[in-house]
Amino acid sequence: MADVKQLPTRDEVDPELTWDLTPIYQTTADFESDFKAVQDAIPELEQLRGTLAGGADNLLHAITAILAVIRRAEKVYVYASLKHDEDTGNAENQALSGRTQTLFTTLESAIAWFDPELLALDPDKLTAMITENPELANYKHYIDTITDQREHVLAPSEEKLLAQAGDALGAASNTFGVLNDADLEFPVVEDNDGQAVQLSQGVYDQLIQSTKPEVRQMAFKQLYAVYHQFRHTLASTLAGNVKTHNFNAQVRHYSDARQAALSGNHIPVSVYDALVKAVNAHLPLLHRYVALRKKILGLSELHMYDLYTPITGEPKLSYTYAQARDEAVKALSVMGPDYLGNVKTAFSSRWIDVVENQGKRSGGYSSGMYDTAPYILLNWQDNLESLYTLVHEMGHTMHSYYSSHNQPYQYGDYSIFVAEIASTTNETLLTDYLLKTYDDPQVQAFVLNHYLDGFKGTVFRQTQFAEFEQFIHEEDAAGHPLTADHLSDHYLKLNQRYYGEAVISDPEIADEWSRIPHFYYNYYVYQYATGFAAANTLADRILSGDTSKRDAYLTYLKSGSSDYPIEVMKKAGVDMSQTAYLDQAFDQFEKRLDQFEALINTLNK
Repeated sequence: MADVKQLPTRDEVDPELTWDLTPIYQTTADFESDFKAVQDAIPELEQLRGTLAGGADNLLHAITAILAVIRRAEKVYVYASLKHDEDTGNAENQALSGRTQTLFTTLESAIAWFDPELLALDPDKLTAMITENPELANYKHYIDTITDQREHVLAPSEEKLLAQAGDALGAASNTFGVLNDADLEFPVVEDNDGQAVQLSQGVYDQLIQSTKPEVRQMAFKQLYAVYHQFRHTLASTLAGNVKTHNFNAQVRHYSDARQAALSGNHIPVSVYDALVKAVNAHLPLLHRYVALRKKILGLSELHMYDLYTPITGEPKLSYTYAQARDEAVKALSVMGPDYLGNVKTAFSSRWIDVVENQGKRSGGYSSGMYDTAPYILLNWQDNLESLYTLVHEMGHTMHSYYSSHNQPYQYGDYSIFVAEIASTTNETLLTDYLLKTYDDPQVQAFVLNHYLDGFKGTVFRQTQFAEFEQFIHEEDAAGHPLTADHLSDHYLKLNQRYYGEAVISDPEIADEWSRIPHFYYNYYVYQYATGFAAANTLADRILSGDTSKRDAYLTYLKSGSSDYPIEVMKKAGVDMSQTAYLDQAFDQFEKRLDQFEALINTLNK
C-alpha cells in the first residue's frame, strides 16, 4: 500500500508561509508581563465604582482607565488565540488560550458596574460633563452608544439577577450545540468512489456536492433521518432559545425581540423588513436560476439535494500561493495605490499564515486588534476557491487596518453589520477581474456560477432564514407553541415559496430548521444578506472609475465605529435605510444570470 501523505507538523512549515507574531510579543516573557499587568489592574478598576457622579474628571479617568486595561487584555487575547489556532494540539498553546479566556471573564465581571452607573447619571449632568471637559468630548459617541440603551437597562439589582441567570437562560442554546456537535450519531454511507464513509456535518457538505445523484440523495436522506428522529427535542431547544430572546426583550422594555437585537447597532427594523420585501419581489430570479440548473444537469426532477453539485465543471485554473498573491494584487488594483500598498505590506510583513499543518484550525479568518497587525489564517489549496478566500479575508484585514490607523482606540473596531461588506466587496472585484482576464468560456462560466451560487446562498437563503427567525419569535410571543410539526409545516411552505416550482421541496427539507445553528444567534443572519447586497453596489461604484466613489469607500473603511453603522455606510455611498442598494444588487444578479445563460448556450452548441 502506498504511503498516505501526511500534513506537515508546525515545525516543518516554511517560516515564510507562517505569520510573524513577534511584533506582538518577542518572547513568552513579554506576553506574561502584559498578562500580569492586566491581572494587577483589575482590582483597581473595581475601586472606581461609585466615582462617576463626582464630575467630568472622574468620568474621564474611569473611561480611560477601563479602556487602557481592555486594550492590553485584547492584545494578550489575540496573541493567545493566534498561537492556539496555528496548532490546536499544542498543550502550551491550549493553556495560553484557556488562561486568557478566564482573564477576560474576570475583567468583564470587574467592569460590569460601569454601564449601569453611567446610565444612572442625570442626562443633563452628563451633557454638562462632556461640555466641561474637552477630552471627554472625544468619547461622546462611545458614551452615546451606552446611553442610547438607557430605557432598556434595569436597576442594578435586576441587572445582577439577569447576569446571574445568564447560564440558565443560555441552556437551550448550549444544549443544541452539544447535541448537534457531539451527541448526534450519523450512519455510514458511500462516497463518490463507492467507499464506506462515516457521515458527519463536514462529510455531508462534501457529498451533497457529488456529481453522482445517488450519492447526494443518500447523504441527504440519511442526514435528515437523524434530525427527524430528534425533531421534538430540537424543537424544544429552539423554543427555549426563542423564549430567552423574547423574555429579555420584554423585561428590558423593547417592543419585541427583533428590536432588542437590532438596537445594539442602531439598526431600524425597517432595514430588516425592506430586505425581506425586496427578496420576495425578486424570487422569480431565483426560480429562473434553479430552473436553469435543472436544465444544465439534464434532470427530469430537481430535488433539494441537487442544488449544490457543480453545474459547469471545474475549470483548469490552479494557483500556487505565490501566483495567487499576484492575482489578488491585480484584482484589487482598482482600489488605488494606498490600498494596494497596504495589501503588499500584508504579504511582505508575514501577516498571513498560509498552509495547512497538523492541528491547525480549519477554514480562514482575519483577526487582530488595535495594537497588532490584522492577521489572516488560511489553509491553502491550489485552487480558485482559495484565491477567493484570500481576497475575502484581505478585505477584513484592510478594513481593520484602516479603522485602527484612522480612529482612536475607542472607535478603532467596527460592528458586525458592516464587517462582511468589505470582504464581499473584494470578492466581487475579483469576479469582475477574472471575467475580464480569462476569455475561456469554461472559466467564465465557472466564475459566473460561483458568483450566482454565492448570491443564492447569501442573499436568498439567508433572507429565507431571516423570515423564519421572525416567524418563530412572533409565534412564541403570541403564545403559540413551537412544536416540531408547527415548525416543519411552516418551514416547508417557506421553502416552496423561495425555490418555486422547478425544485421539489423534499419532505426531509421540512426539518432543515432543526440543524441550522444560526437560528440560535439572535437576528444575526439578515446581516449576511444586507452585507452581500451592499458589497455588490459598492463594487459597481468602485469599478465605475470615478475616484470620488472609491474615496468614499475608503472613508467607510476608515470610519471604524466612530458613527452608527447606517451612517458609516452612507459615507460609502450606500443608504441601507432605503431599498435602492437592494434593487441595484438584484440588477447585478440578473445581469450575471443573463451572461451565464448565454455562455451555457454557447458551450452547448
